[in-house]
Amino acid sequence: MRHSKSMYWKLSAYFFFFFFTWSASYSLFSIWLGQEISLNGAETGIIFTVNAIFALCMQPLYGYISDKIGLKKHILFLISGLLLLVGPFYIYIYGPLLQYNVFLGAVVGGLYLGVSFLAGIGAIESYVEKVSRKYEFEYGKSRMWGSLGWAAATFFAGQFFNINPNINFWIASVSAIVLFIIMMTIKVEMTESEMERAESINFKQVGNLFAKKHFWFFILYVLGVTCIYNVYDQQFPIYFSSTFSSTALGNQVYGYLNSFQVFLEAGMMFLAPFIVNKTGAKKGLILAGFLMAFRIMGSGLVIGPYGISAMKLIHALELPIMLISVFKYLAANFDTRLSSILYLVGFQFTSQVGASIFSPIAGTLYDIRGFSNTYVLMGIFVFAFTTISIFTLKRDPKNLNKLDPKPKSHIEPA
Repeated sequence: MRHSKSMYWKLSAYFFFFFFTWSASYSLFSIWLGQEISLNGAETGIIFTVNAIFALCMQPLYGYISDKIGLKKHILFLISGLLLLVGPFYIYIYGPLLQYNVFLGAVVGGLYLGVSFLAGIGAIESYVEKVSRKYEFEYGKSRMWGSLGWAAATFFAGQFFNINPNINFWIASVSAIVLFIIMMTIKVEMTESEMERAESINFKQVGNLFAKKHFWFFILYVLGVTCIYNVYDQQFPIYFSSTFSSTALGNQVYGYLNSFQVFLEAGMMFLAPFIVNKTGAKKGLILAGFLMAFRIMGSGLVIGPYGISAMKLIHALELPIMLISVFKYLAANFDTRLSSILYLVGFQFTSQVGASIFSPIAGTLYDIRGFSNTYVLMGIFVFAFTTISIFTLKRDPKNLNKLDPKPKSHIEPA
């Protein structure tokens, strides 16, 4: 029990500083691109598309390696090492390259951000989820600290950005040093049977996933629902700031709003496992989808910063329910030996594929139709796919709410 508590706190601290580092360097990314680098909506859409492409290239690789090495922390070591360079990278490499040539900067930035943050987060989340099953603590309660880390950084990000955006980047690097130190203290024990179980994974078993219709139905849900919240968030800070008398004031208030939202999200991350255990994983996914549709559509219908802020805060209810439901849905319906592949390919990879398709479309629509009209269209899209998923997602097993912290694998012949 003592070892379990120690592992929980170490991984929670790792989550906190990973998200703190990410938030400090990335929460105002679209504002930085627009105001500091002077990119328009379409060019910003291209940046997000390239980031998504690099992330989706890494996610299957991260997923297969993670499941193959089990609970060894090789990938955490790689990601933590890359994050030590985050401040100098933004200031001395990424920004100047984007100003020199947008496409060259997009490629270099996409490679770094894709490997470290955008694909790295999925690898970290799937790793902690595996450890949580081994040491018998709720993943959501550990992931809550990641939300708190993001909120802590965004609370001051807007103010620092108005003084000098580089301050946020240097803060991110300092946080990454703490993150690296924490990573070095994490030691997860692996039994011989656990190592054999991980090493038994092969490409045939991975390929068998794609022969399952319910895996494709899950992917359909991700493409039509979950990937849209990433597209929505990409340029939302620009829209929000435009509703204020000055851009600087908008940036500062957005920092406060984002921080408050993520604090609420952290509280919901604590409660989400209880909610999903009551509703079931499928109903949790459907609930999250309808909340998302309401939030996105509402952002285009309400007027003024107060109404827009209220819509944005619904994200704090929706994301925790969705994330916990995803892990529980995959654990209940598929082979848990492939949990990293299932999450990184079925959820993260598919989300990035959707983002790479929809980001430039959304960016162009923002320039032509405006943010409000685009958000209404996006909300209708999410509502339609959530409704379809009521009939396509697999019904929860009868014993879902009584799942053992270490769910049994649905073993198939090799």
